[in-house]
Formats: sequence, structure tokens, C-alpha cells
Amino acid sequence: MLLNGYPIECTLLSKMTAQSASDRFEIKTLSILLLCNSAQMLLNFRGELIADLTEAGFDVHCLAPDYSELEKRKLTALGAICHNFYLVRNSINPLDDIKALFSLIKIMKQIRPDCILAISSKPIIWGLLASRFVNIKSRLALFTGLGYAFTPTPQAEDKPLKKLLIFLYKLTLPFADKIIFQNQDDCDEITEICSLKQDQTIVIKGTGVNLQEWPFCPPHLNPLTFTLVARLLIEKGVLEFLAAAKHLKAIHPQVQFWLIGGLDTNPGGLREAQLDEFINSGIVEWFGFANVKDYLPTTSVFVLPSYREGVPRSTQEAMAMGRPIITTDVPGCRETVVDGHNGFLIPPRDVSALIDAMQKFIDKPELISPMGYNSYQMAADLFDVKKINAQYLKLLREC
Repeated sequence: MLLNGYPIECTLLSKMTAQSASDRFEIKTLSILLLCNSAQMLLNFRGELIADLTEAGFDVHCLAPDYSELEKRKLTALGAICHNFYLVRNSINPLDDIKALFSLIKIMKQIRPDCILAISSKPIIWGLLASRFVNIKSRLALFTGLGYAFTPTPQAEDKPLKKLLIFLYKLTLPFADKIIFQNQDDCDEITEICSLKQDQTIVIKGTGVNLQEWPFCPPHLNPLTFTLVARLLIEKGVLEFLAAAKHLKAIHPQVQFWLIGGLDTNPGGLREAQLDEFINSGIVEWFGFANVKDYLPTTSVFVLPSYREGVPRSTQEAMAMGRPIITTDVPGCRETVVDGHNGFLIPPRDVSALIDAMQKFIDKPELISPMGYNSYQMAADLFDVKKINAQYLKLLREC
């Protein structure tokens, strides 16, 4: 049979093909907005995720308040579209926060993303509130840790900042479809404080580490070197590390103690003058904000006596390169060590316990290589960035 001079079968096939093509053109590319308080954090900690999202077909928009031209170029090369918004990271001036909110509303109206992923406290609070005004379809919040305000101190409950954050979290977290935590302790605490629903939260452990960029290499044993990598904050356990180094250096002058990290404007930030005694006397070598990859190969043992973390990226990197870990038995840090297997867990703020843990490696350096290899295996199993990012992609596709 003919229709318009053509066989019916061909005509129907033509219509079906045209319809199929039309359907394909109607499939909308999903757009996601990553909101962070630092462009450097986006690039260094979420660069792999941005690349995986763009490869998976997402339109990725990155919002940060402080891009350098180099950071913009690197993020653009990963496939992201960069936008600036107003934010004063450590300000408690309400006028700054109101300005941040309206800045976010304006940009979100221009982009109209399908989904936002807000990372860290201020972006979570003001990002969720702004997205409510703009009526964005899916809203995700990511806690990479609870920060200074929730870090236990003898005066923890008297911190005005903690009380303010609790009020703001109670106000804004109900707007989130999913709230992502890096450890179960943080999840349990915020869930209880804010009366969150069980299906509203999820734990994705760590940021992840690229095992090709941080390759395993045998630990350096001569001289024995203990390295701490962190922003120079009291809550990172820097003072405990300095005190332990001073004690051990007097007994074992051949042992080296390295401190890598920059000064910070957070309330718990150290001043350079507090380091002078240890640096000038040769107890500790301080390299400032440096490329950690240059120092981990000649590190024997990685040390992070922090008071609280999400899951520390620096520790994940050290584990991937095969370094045993000394860290504290606190939220986030305890996720990285099985005591006696790939390192030692110690109580926070306990200089004596830190000295004892370091002394074990000094007395028995033969522990370093097998414990370091156990760290590498744990990193491959738990913190491979491809495995971590796969969880994010699955979550974003479901939202």
C-alpha cells in the first residue's frame, strides 16, 4: 500500500524516527549550582567532582566569593561556569549576611539551576534560604565538618556562635531535600538538634582522594619524620604537636618534626609569634602553605591531633601514599584509623598520649612500613575519589 506515493511502512517509520528525534531534543540537561565559601576549596576539594559531573552531562555552575583568575581558568577547564557572589567568610555582621542572601537570590534567578549543592555553614544557611525564594527544585546541603563552633571546649555550651548557628540551622535545614555529612557523629548531632527526618540525611565519608595523583610510596625512615598538615588553628591540635615535638626533640635530636599549613583568620587561628620559639630553636620546621606532595614522600608518620573534623582530606592523602597515622579519637578523625592497624588513636588535647604514640614509632620503626601499607589499603577501599563521587552522582540523579 502507498501513502503519498510512499509505502505505509516507510511513512510510519519516518514519523516514528522524527518523533524519536523530537523526544531526544526535549530531554533537558540538568544544571547544578555548587555553592562554596572559597574558590580554592572548590578547586582543591571538589575539582574531581566537578569534572565527573560535567562528564556525566550536568551543566555545572560554581559560586564562590573570591576567585583568582588562575582559579577561574582551572575550574573552567574542568567544565564549570564560574560566578562571583558576595560573602564575608568570618563576618558576624548581620548586614554582611543580608547582603550575601540578596546576592545569592539575584544570581540564582539568573541561572535557574535544577539543583543546588551548598557546602559549609554560611553557604548552607543563606544558599538554602535563597533557593527557597527562587523555588529551586532540589536542594542539597553538605557539611564537611561542624567547625569551630561545635568543637568541644570547656566553654563549648557558652559559645554565642554555636547558639546562633543552631538557630539558623533549625530555620533553614528543613528546606533541604538531602543533608550530607562526612561522619555519623556529625549526622547524629545535627539530626537531634534540628529534629531532622531520618530519610533527609545521608553519610558520604570523606571528600575522596585521587589514588593516581597521590600514589603509594614506601615511607621515609632516615631521618624519622613526623609531619602535621593543617591550617594553623588551635583546634587542629597544633599546640599539642609543638609541645610533643619539644619534648621528643630533646631526647631524640635526630628526629624531625614538620609543620605544613598557613595562618588562618578563624577565631582559633594561631599567630606566627606563637611558632617562633619552636622554629628558631630548631624543634620544628614550618613550611607555611606548601604543596603537600613535595613533603609526604619524605614523611615517616602523619600526625593530626585535631579536636574534631568532617573526615580530614590531608589524612586521606597521607593514607593513599602509605603513611601510618596518629590522630585523635574524635568525630571525623576516628574514621581514618583502626588503632594498632594503620596507626594510633589518642585522646584529644593529650600531649602525653601524643608523645607516647610518637615514641612507639621511634622505638620500633619497623612498625611504619606495614602500618603505612594498611593505610594505603584503607584509602583504596574507603576514600577512592571515584567511589566517593559515584555516591554523589547517584544522589544528584535521584533528586
